[in-house]
Amino acid sequence: MSVREFVVLGTASQVPTRHRNHNGYLLRWDGEGILFDPGEGTQRQMLRAGVAAHDIDRICVTHFHGDHSLGLAGVIQRINLDRVPHPVTAHFPASGQRFFDRLRYATAYRETVDLGEEPVSADGVLARTPAYTLEARRLSHPVESFGYRLVEPDGRRILPERLAAHGIKGPDVGRLQREGSLRGVALEEVSEVRTGQRFAFVMDTRLCDGVRELAEGCDLLVIESTFLDEDVDLATEHGHLTAGQAAEVAVAANVRHLVLTHFSQRYSDPEEFERQARAAGFTGELTVARDLMRVPVPKRR
Repeated sequence: MSVREFVVLGTASQVPTRHRNHNGYLLRWDGEGILFDPGEGTQRQMLRAGVAAHDIDRICVTHFHGDHSLGLAGVIQRINLDRVPHPVTAHFPASGQRFFDRLRYATAYRETVDLGEEPVSADGVLARTPAYTLEARRLSHPVESFGYRLVEPDGRRILPERLAAHGIKGPDVGRLQREGSLRGVALEEVSEVRTGQRFAFVMDTRLCDGVRELAEGCDLLVIESTFLDEDVDLATEHGHLTAGQAAEVAVAANVRHLVLTHFSQRYSDPEEFERQARAAGFTGELTVARDLMRVPVPKRR
């Protein structure tokens, strides 16, 4: 059975706390796993969350600040130690190639896995698979940063009443889907478009076009909200978002489920992030992320 869920490994920003590890997130998308921003301690959090090295097919790094990347060394070595049988692809800002190299070869180990490097240097499509298209958009942060977006191809939903009207049933239904027409009846006549699901991962950034483009029409948007609204000037200065700004993006983009994460250690009340997001007008499903929680991708409309 296909599973689409977002596993939260860590939710702190620059400094971890007693209850929040540095960043780390795994998206399970059917039979594939994409690890985002493995910060320090990610390997330990994977163990606690029941995530294995074998679950990782791609690694996507938004930028090379330590809380988003220092866990790469351990994760890459674990992938090799466990002899993951499939290729793993790493995406990261091309300008940070030297940092990736240092982390990949931080200590001695035996390489046993095909780890491909596909650096990101511009907006656009990074990969196409039968299950999704992976895209990147440039963000606004003191160091080069990219956000990531998965878009499932649109499909078609069969309408039983239209099939019945044309007398199509049994094995002929599958034939019609495969061939596109049957006895003069086109697939479009007995079906409707099923919009593919969309997911976006937006970390350290100010408000910018890239944020809005990544969020557009998402079923699940994971976005940083490092600061509360009263510290908006501080957020802008350091290249971050507030809870209210993140929610405003989600409202404008018609997001179904908003996940806030990457919280500054200066705040002690997580519920305040939810209150400010609601005050900004977001009425959809809202999650203030906690370490080790699982967030399912919303069911199709």
